[in-house]
Amino acid sequence: MLLSIKNVSKKYDNGTIALKNVSFDVEKGEFISVIGPSGSGKSTLLRSINKMIDISEGSILFEDKNIENLKKGEIELVRREIGMIFQNYNLVERLTVIENVLHGRLGYKSIIAGILGIYSEEEKKEAFSFLEKVNMTKYAYQKCNELSGGQKQRVGIARAIMQKPKLLLCDEPIASLDPKTAENIMDYLEKIVSELKITCIVNLHQVDIAKKYSDRIIALNKGEKIFDDKTEHLTDDMIEFIYKDEEQIQ
Repeated sequence: MLLSIKNVSKKYDNGTIALKNVSFDVEKGEFISVIGPSGSGKSTLLRSINKMIDISEGSILFEDKNIENLKKGEIELVRREIGMIFQNYNLVERLTVIENVLHGRLGYKSIIAGILGIYSEEEKKEAFSFLEKVNMTKYAYQKCNELSGGQKQRVGIARAIMQKPKLLLCDEPIASLDPKTAENIMDYLEKIVSELKITCIVNLHQVDIAKKYSDRIIALNKGEKIFDDKTEHLTDDMIEFIYKDEEQIQ
């Protein structure tokens, strides 16, 4: 078992309950989409898995290690194994594409090597190979602030897989993109995680995209898990139930 979420709840200081007693297991190689209305707890769930957010109750086990019990140095070691792709790309805009991709190795570097940007020739070759996988090699020395949204997200994918993660968490990776670009990003993502045998959990608003790319779908509503099954078992009636509090399904 790669990941085990057990009875996880999260209550913020302002009283907002983001997660309520959520449990599920993730096997190696799965491609899982997490869907649900805005504010259902999707981002809180993903950010809890790599300890960007502390949970209030329950446990999160990554490769049988309870991340809630780990010390700071141990958490950093676990984060090496967990890549993250963000809705807002989270790139250093003033740096070049290749520099941003190389940042995927920062978890393996000393502070000085990271600050000075010291990378081995092997790491540089790997960075280019990952850019090739997302068709971005010709932009390698272009600054990220000159790229389109879709291009930035491709850089984000390359940076994440530069970590060589066992688990990839994608928090609304296509929310800011037009439909055609969004599908292109999902095509790249699906191909790469399959080729590199990376387990992937993706937060999505678009149910049609989730159904097209996922092996399994988990749905949250008001912080509670209300669906967890193979993609083909997600019926129209269940989709309506999941989004019953929203006027329109996105």
